[in-house]
Amino acid sequence: MALNSIYRKYFQKSKVFVYPLLGITRGSAVVPIQTYFEWNNVVKSEDNKLVCLYPNREDASFKSFNEKVLLKNNRLVDMHIIDEENLAYIFDFNDLQANWTNIVEGKYSKIDMNLKHKILRFFKDNHGTYLYVESYLFPEKYFEDYANILNVDINLLKSVGELCSKPDYEKECLTLLHPDLEFLGTNDIINTKN
Repeated sequence: MALNSIYRKYFQKSKVFVYPLLGITRGSAVVPIQTYFEWNNVVKSEDNKLVCLYPNREDASFKSFNEKVLLKNNRLVDMHIIDEENLAYIFDFNDLQANWTNIVEGKYSKIDMNLKHKILRFFKDNHGTYLYVESYLFPEKYFEDYANILNVDINLLKSVGELCSKPDYEKECLTLLHPDLEFLGTNDIINTKN
C-alpha cells in the first residue's frame, strides 16, 4: 500500500522503536506519559536503557498493571519514585546492543528482522501508524512513495538510506528531577517481583 503523505512532526523514537520490545500490549489501560533514551545524569543513551515515565496513580487498574506487568518485566532493572505524580521505570536492553546502537543512531532499517516484526506487531491495529513505522523499518519498499511526495529524485533517498529522522536527544532526555528522589534498587525490584 502506498503512502500519500509524510509524518512531519517529531515523535519519540524510544517510544516507537524500543517500547514495543518490552512485550507490553498496545492499548493497555496504563501507558507511559513518555519514554526516553536518557535521564539527566542517571541514564545515558550508551547505557542501553529505556526510561519510561509513568503517572504515580493509586487506582486499582494501575496497581494491577504495575504488579503484573511492570514489576514482572524481565527487562526492569530500576524504579524511581520521582514525586507524588511521577514514577520512572528503567529497562535494560544490553542484550540487544547492536540493535540499540542502530536505533539511537537513527539507522532503523538496520534493526534485526525479528525485532522489526515485533515492532510492527505492536502497531498492527493502527493502520496509519503501522504504514509509517513499516516505511521507517523497510525504507526500500517506500523510497518511490517518499520521492513522489517530496518531489525529489529517488536516488537521493536511496543514498540517505533512512526515511525517519534521528533521535533528538533534547526531547529523548528526561529532565524531571525532584529533591526527594527515592531509589528502589535492583535487589528491591527482584524481591518485589517474587
